[in-house]
Amino acid sequence: MHSTRHRTRSAVAGAVVAAVAAALTATAVTSAPAQAATGCRVTYQVANQWTGGFGANVTVTNLGDPVPSWRVAWSFAAGQQVTQLWNGTVRQSGARVEVDNLSWNGRLATGASTGFGFTGTWTGSNPVPTEFTLNGSVCTGTTVTTTTTTTTTTSTPPVGDILGRTHTVGRVRATEDTARYTWPGIYFESRFRGTGVGIVLNDAANDYDVQVDGTTVASLITPGRITRWITGLTNAEHTVRLVKRTESPWAAGEFGGFLPAAGGQVLDKPAARTRQIEFIGDSLTAGYGNLSTTRDCSANGGVDRNTNTDLTFGALTARGLGADYQVNAHSGRGMVRNYNGGEPGTSFRTYYERGLQNVSGDVWRNPDTWRPQLVVVGLGTNDFSTAINPGEPWTPESLVAAYKTAYQGFIDKLRTQYGPNTVIVVSATNLFADTARQVVVDRNARGDDRVRFWNYDNPGLDRLGCDWHFSLNDHRLISGLLNDYIATLPITW
Repeated sequence: MHSTRHRTRSAVAGAVVAAVAAALTATAVTSAPAQAATGCRVTYQVANQWTGGFGANVTVTNLGDPVPSWRVAWSFAAGQQVTQLWNGTVRQSGARVEVDNLSWNGRLATGASTGFGFTGTWTGSNPVPTEFTLNGSVCTGTTVTTTTTTTTTTSTPPVGDILGRTHTVGRVRATEDTARYTWPGIYFESRFRGTGVGIVLNDAANDYDVQVDGTTVASLITPGRITRWITGLTNAEHTVRLVKRTESPWAAGEFGGFLPAAGGQVLDKPAARTRQIEFIGDSLTAGYGNLSTTRDCSANGGVDRNTNTDLTFGALTARGLGADYQVNAHSGRGMVRNYNGGEPGTSFRTYYERGLQNVSGDVWRNPDTWRPQLVVVGLGTNDFSTAINPGEPWTPESLVAAYKTAYQGFIDKLRTQYGPNTVIVVSATNLFADTARQVVVDRNARGDDRVRFWNYDNPGLDRLGCDWHFSLNDHRLISGLLNDYIATLPITW
């Protein structure tokens, strides 16, 4: 779907690439580790309660070093839902709630407090949450010291054999000590023993989440060249997961591996999951603006700050099924025609061939370890959502014909890659459902009965994400629909 962000990114891509190249030839300079005192105290009070609803007030006090902005997070234990919140911006995914500051109340000095209130719904019971975090740090009422080492060297700390020590299934170009990537939703998983772990990154374009033992402990916003340490953990065995939240088809991020804290050890990487799913699509699959609760994102951080591919219907569905997954999605691209006819002569298929989207001529070869039992394709919104412009080589009829022909060729490619047993789902909304359904009918008539059609349009979709994209509620709804649909498919997991 449409995004002025992607037009702007194309315009600045050359400048960014040049800047990155200059940075890679710079003289090495490493800053000293920065000691940061973190700590907080949260008071959560149910101000009033009625059948099925309640109001609550939350006060957070910063006990550590001053912070320029804040995010307070918690998880509900009984399925409560926030319906309206003031003095902050809220998003909720399942039980987890995150509240960000507004423009005027973000800075918290040491000892300073801020508050917000909300109304919500409950069924059965309405217990008070037991754990809160401020900017990823658990609020215990005391302070702890964490260490962040910011590195501006031309090389990351030597980890060695990145993919030999880390589990990932995404399209990653790896050398001995660096992994490069552009597709959204790329994730790296590892195991370690000790009280902390370091994450080595070089990426000024993307946002990431760091999850330890299944809980998000930090969000890294365009971190740059950095080694981010998560410390203060119990001295035990832990899992760590780094996930790329945002799209960057115009610039590659770099991951330099996980480092153990002093006295700790990075262990053998987690085993690959036997279930594998690939999601192919455009901005709706990538999660464009899905964290936003307003369609106009100009005042709440823009598209990037409001995008999290890790909370899309694909990621939610795969994790619920215990599956490894890829999200190979590219905003604004169609099967044969891009949004509003932009960049003629290219399409999603141009980029699907690549491991690094920003490298013309790059060709990706799937490893033998990636053989998904299910591939869900969602392409067509950008082909058909805008009127054909003067000068474009289409009529409505010829565009439909070209779309169908290209789709059959794309399915041929998937069949060559993954074999005859993979189930391929052609998904669509009402906008182009009849055309997509005909693709499947024609395919089945050719004897390929493991290609199926799925229309996931639903009256419950609110499209409150940026620029009328799917919201978190929409992605959760679609994930539920997809789970029900998968249960009907002839998949052998």
